[in-house]
Amino acid sequence: MNFTLEKTDSKSKARAGLVKTAHGEIQTPMFMPVGTAGTVKAVHQHEIKDDIKAQIILGNTYHLYLRPGLEVIENAGGLHKFMNWEGPILTDSGGFQVYSLGDRRKIKEEGVTFRSHIDGSKHLFSPEYAIDIQRTIGADIIMAFDECTPYPCDYSYAKRSMKMTHRWLKRCCERFDSTEGKYGYDQTFFPIVQGSTYKDLRKESAEMIASFEREGNAIGGLSVGEPAEEMYATADLVCNILPKDKPRYLMGVGTPINIIENIALGVDMFDCVMPTRNARNGMLFTSEGFINIRNEKWKNDFSDLDSNGTSYVDSQYSKAYLRHLMISKERLGSQIASLHNLAFYVWLTKEARRQIIAGTFSTWKDNIIPKLGNRL
Repeated sequence: MNFTLEKTDSKSKARAGLVKTAHGEIQTPMFMPVGTAGTVKAVHQHEIKDDIKAQIILGNTYHLYLRPGLEVIENAGGLHKFMNWEGPILTDSGGFQVYSLGDRRKIKEEGVTFRSHIDGSKHLFSPEYAIDIQRTIGADIIMAFDECTPYPCDYSYAKRSMKMTHRWLKRCCERFDSTEGKYGYDQTFFPIVQGSTYKDLRKESAEMIASFEREGNAIGGLSVGEPAEEMYATADLVCNILPKDKPRYLMGVGTPINIIENIALGVDMFDCVMPTRNARNGMLFTSEGFINIRNEKWKNDFSDLDSNGTSYVDSQYSKAYLRHLMISKERLGSQIASLHNLAFYVWLTKEARRQIIAGTFSTWKDNIIPKLGNRL
């Protein structure tokens, strides 16, 4: 993987860059649709590429490992071929999913023992095995195995967890460096900064992660319930430490406002389930604010879903029609809403990039942030 920093905003730390992977180039800032189990929910692969125009998608190690399983994926020739997606793929390590299992998992130095949410079967993810699984999945960018601490989290636990994450990182690096990809192309490995919202821990972790000198770095353990101000303060601190010549990936974030604010702090890469999850519940994100399309007020509104036309579906379907589908529980409603929200998120990051290159990002940010928070 190669990263080129193309432009930095003069009034903020927002950056425009270019990531080159074995499966294509990615312009940053960028948003990755989440394809948890080899699919972005309710969206076809050709729609991701041609309509949403996403450059990269995310797959989940935990879910893909359990179903369909590594044997199926390897027999298919890797996840790209299995799901018929020719662009880049990033896989998370499964650490966050294991964290979310609660009493179904037990964390030790060796790794994490957990029971499947599907059938209760027992499994062990060690740092080494997490790398092996991602090698088999075949993602272009694979993540370190880490522990994601909850919020709030007491200082002593956050410190112990961070230290273990660092020890696990060393083991991940050793396994990654001693193995090769299975499908004839190079893969890239990203470490993950942890430390909850404690400044000294985040500083220590960011410095440790940077010392491994990998091709990119990630910031984990945010968007887990902490106030937005703490998220931004943590991201700001970490971005000031992580190297400028490598991409920075903020995992699992977030709302449109979260994304714009973190771009201003120097983050390059984002993913979140919010666009599709909220879409299935009738919430649409637009350049003028967010909409609950189920509300009665949209029953006779035949205007486009977004008045600024950020999504390809806007010219095809009205608010009134989408409301009818959602109220009627028609599956097409979830599909159209998901397409719209994903297209909006991708548009938002591409527009941020365009403004950075034009030298107008800060002015644009000041204008769009108040709109994004409007409840329409």
